[in-house]
Amino acid sequence: MKRRCCLQALAAAGIAPWASASAQGWPERPIRLVVPFPPGSSPDLIARTVAEPLAAALGQAVVVENRPGAGGNIGTAQVARAQPDGHTFVFTIQGPLVTAPMLSRSLGYDPQRDLVPVTLVATSPNVLVVSPALGANTLAEFVRYAKARPGQLNYGSVGNGSASHLAMELFKTRAGVDLVHVPYQGFPQVVNAMLAGQVQASFMVPAIAMGQVRAGKLEALGVTTLGRTSALPELPTLAEQGYAGFEAISWQAVLAPAGTPPGVVERMSRELVRIIRSDEVRSRMLAQYFTAAGTAPQALALLMKSERDRWARVIRAAGVQPE
Repeated sequence: MKRRCCLQALAAAGIAPWASASAQGWPERPIRLVVPFPPGSSPDLIARTVAEPLAAALGQAVVVENRPGAGGNIGTAQVARAQPDGHTFVFTIQGPLVTAPMLSRSLGYDPQRDLVPVTLVATSPNVLVVSPALGANTLAEFVRYAKARPGQLNYGSVGNGSASHLAMELFKTRAGVDLVHVPYQGFPQVVNAMLAGQVQASFMVPAIAMGQVRAGKLEALGVTTLGRTSALPELPTLAEQGYAGFEAISWQAVLAPAGTPPGVVERMSRELVRIIRSDEVRSRMLAQYFTAAGTAPQALALLMKSERDRWARVIRAAGVQPE
């Protein structure tokens, strides 16, 4: 808090905080790219995909630093409190930026106040998967099955307020089905629960879902993008199966601590956009079921606002309570 007040005082006096970190002299030392998830997670893999070409572009090492915990909130909070000198950034997903402030009583940071957007890196659909034991091969069959058994089917998620949780709450409202929420620590636990028959449905990221689907252990009923995705062109959208406008994407983005010099943010964004849109990086992301984005900071800011508005409505309608 004291550091923020000092920054505000400098700005009011017309003195640029951390002026030594100008875009011309930046970077002066290695860049920390904090990933608030464990090694091997999707954000970690994609962060490492862009880190090497980013280091070459900037002429400094880019160190991917894993700081997992609390659904990404711990590492994101560390970056929000870091010195805004242009050498620390966070590579995170939508949860810590959009839904966490609505669902945590002790978050320790405010994404709108303490972080500034750099670029949207990639987007991905979620996949609605169900147990083959249900005998539901289409979305319509699953809805009929669930409606005939209100409160008897369970769905798994990776925690209260997670994308997998809120996507299903949105679907429950749209489809008029009554499913019981069972939260787990991560998708491997959700998969195990589904294979054991403890839960019957889930929205999963494709990197987790599709191996099980292709092995015949789970049934994929649709994706949550508005249009079919190039990552999974064979799967229909929920929107085209009778749920017009249904969208629940997963996305990854880079942000900096508030107060980072605008010139540094602009340069970092420009370099990342060029890298993300390169053929090599696009193909590597597609192999992980992600569609490369690469946007200006303003576009990421607009996405964050629209996502906050969207999921705030879902949280209110579902009665999800903060923890």
